[in-house]
Amino acid sequence: MRDFLLVAGLIVLPASVSSSQEFTPRVMYPDDPRLQRLVDFFEKRDSPLSHHAVDFLIAADENALDWRLLPSISMVESSGGKDYRNNNVFGWDSCNEGFTSVREGIHFVAGQLANSRRYRNKSLDAKLRTYNPDPDYPNRVKAFMRTLAPTEEALLVPPTLN
Repeated sequence: MRDFLLVAGLIVLPASVSSSQEFTPRVMYPDDPRLQRLVDFFEKRDSPLSHHAVDFLIAADENALDWRLLPSISMVESSGGKDYRNNNVFGWDSCNEGFTSVREGIHFVAGQLANSRRYRNKSLDAKLRTYNPDPDYPNRVKAFMRTLAPTEEALLVPPTLN
């Protein structure tokens, strides 16, 4: 019996060891109209990020961010994942920061925008001015946000818990 428990422990343990491993969704979004809107948004622009649409929604929902923010920043910073390095589609830290995957980058940047001292409790405009001091940067990002939906609440449907 002891050998069986040891083997079972070895099988289960790797799933929870590394924080840099691929994110496992805790919510399902099949009927969420935001998902199809994001996929269409990226596909219309020939963006490889359409495959990460659900990751953008999960990261936004878990960090209480406007669901349109991260995809819009990615459009301004990397043309929606067409021009980036180090799995960093957001230009985070002038692309000096690297991630093990695009998915990890999505969740890292979402967490920073929501929780780091530099960004938390700031308005959208203040977050965007902190993110990039170019005076036109907030307007460029918000233009993509409006393309996705006129407001954050548009298309908002609560996700279904597993």
